[in-house]
Amino acid sequence: MNDAASAPTPAPAPRRARVRAPELVGKGGWLNTGGKDLTLADLRGKIVIADFWTFCCVNCLHVLDELRELEEKHRDTVVIVGVHSPKFVHEAEHQAVVDAVERYGVHHPVLDDPELTTWKQYAVRAWPTLVVIDPEGYVVAQHAGEGHAHAIATLVAELEAEHAAKGTLRRGDGPYVPPEPVAGDLRFPGKAVALPGGTLLVSDSTRHALVELAADGETVLRRVGTGQRGLTDGPAEHAEFSEPQGLALLPDGSVAVADTVNHALRRFVPATGEVTTLAGTGRQWWQGSPTDGPALDVALSSPWDVAWFDGRLWIAMAGVHQLWTYTPDGDGGAGTVAVAAGTTNEGLVDGPAAEAWFAQPSGLAVSADGERLWIADSETSALRWIDREGAVRTAVGTGLFDFGHRDGDAAQALLQHPLGVTALPDGSVAVCDTYNHALRRYDPATGEVSTLATDLREPSAAVLDVSDPHHIVVVESARHRLTRLRLPEEAVRVESVAHRTQRSATEVASGTLRLDVVFQAPAGQKLDTRYGPSTRLLVSSTPPELLVAGSGQGTDLSRELELDASVGEGVLHVSAMAASCDDDPANPYPACHVHQQDWGVPVRLTASGADRLPLVLAGLDEG
Repeated sequence: MNDAASAPTPAPAPRRARVRAPELVGKGGWLNTGGKDLTLADLRGKIVIADFWTFCCVNCLHVLDELRELEEKHRDTVVIVGVHSPKFVHEAEHQAVVDAVERYGVHHPVLDDPELTTWKQYAVRAWPTLVVIDPEGYVVAQHAGEGHAHAIATLVAELEAEHAAKGTLRRGDGPYVPPEPVAGDLRFPGKAVALPGGTLLVSDSTRHALVELAADGETVLRRVGTGQRGLTDGPAEHAEFSEPQGLALLPDGSVAVADTVNHALRRFVPATGEVTTLAGTGRQWWQGSPTDGPALDVALSSPWDVAWFDGRLWIAMAGVHQLWTYTPDGDGGAGTVAVAAGTTNEGLVDGPAAEAWFAQPSGLAVSADGERLWIADSETSALRWIDREGAVRTAVGTGLFDFGHRDGDAAQALLQHPLGVTALPDGSVAVCDTYNHALRRYDPATGEVSTLATDLREPSAAVLDVSDPHHIVVVESARHRLTRLRLPEEAVRVESVAHRTQRSATEVASGTLRLDVVFQAPAGQKLDTRYGPSTRLLVSSTPPELLVAGSGQGTDLSRELELDASVGEGVLHVSAMAASCDDDPANPYPACHVHQQDWGVPVRLTASGADRLPLVLAGLDEG
């Protein structure tokens, strides 16, 4: 007998259990489907990418942009389903979700899940999270955070080939049904600035253009931009933008434009109608990229507002939770950009500019005396400022998870995701309290917060009426108009409401808790260790007393945390980053990819709680 024939057959490698995707369920129903409710059975035969997002989250907006190319290229095999999972109370309103889907150009079906039903079924812990479901209805991958488009595109190609061979791939049109277009002069305008001649320039964000209005705030004098998404310089009728937001008058009479989705600063000259690019490469900034240098050589990340302060143009860099500056070249050159404040960590930490934390700064305004730059720090629902010496301070707001509508002493006052600030002549500040649909006022002299006006649908910016300082012009973004208000002598009285982000707390054991950030380099990639560690982990907590040990920064994606049982509950803040490169020995310059995510994990300490907390940055279940 042949010995080889009699040898035992090696056991096949163990395969992971295949996980059937839970049903997609949400009390708010479906958008972009022509009124039809979808089920996973309706999507069988398609590759489904479930995008768990919320419209306040700039990282979620980045993912929407990352997916556009994949969505178009694989339109006959892939169905992207947005699962809207709210953080703020306002985001649980159905009409607000309807508005956001149009505002941000979402061209796929969206499930409105205000009670986080599907979020819980898929055990999602962070915005954004992408879950890939194969044509047979099984979960095959989960990715938290940004930067996964390349890995998902590779996986989609593999799934197309595999399921075409099996006969389980169904090609053809997906279930997306576009809504009817709506007429009007403005559509979800973002910001406005008063021009020297008394007219108003408005960023018509959803239509990718600027609009100059007469002093009445209604009569259209001209449009700047074709209305098509793009990054093109030239005369007004040929220029292209992509969801522009902030506007600031420069000393030479031109206007700086925060061209948000192009990750660029543009310059518009009202006298000639010419549009040029001041800063940015048109690509999004990633960790490890340059943070200063020639303005046209350094990438930016979702600049949301701009203001001229202390001889420089300041930029609310919402995409990386920082403030940057642009300094013109006095000889007419391109100028330079540099980080001015913030660490890229998301949160609310005051102190020297280099150590401060921000969370999607979205509005800027220079104080009446020119000594402070006021900041609407949207994700912390805070009003903050930086002075000429570089010290960052908070006037109103406590952190990422507390918000509401409460007037009174600034120490206990609450806002809800403000996007705009306006300096008033008396030294106080008007705040566009966006998700409260209100205009608020903070008075530094008294430390009091009051409400000036309510029922302003998603106000995102305001400018003083140059012809009458007793009036202010508010950009009502979700009503697609400018609204002129008289500044009242007394504030409006409103009933106080306080909220905390409503997400189920994870029960964990007091004492030692092992934190594991799960990262597996996508197929065809490997960890990039050429220049040192390719991973980073930062941990902190609210309240700080929750963490006895384990806080701070390191390079290992696993860590032992020590939790104080006497604190009882709180939030663990975890920020992780991993860099991977294409695994191609023949290519000396492989493409590299950065994967990053911030988590805020509510935890409750119990005797029977888990002693391990896994968070998935990128994982693949190859069932």
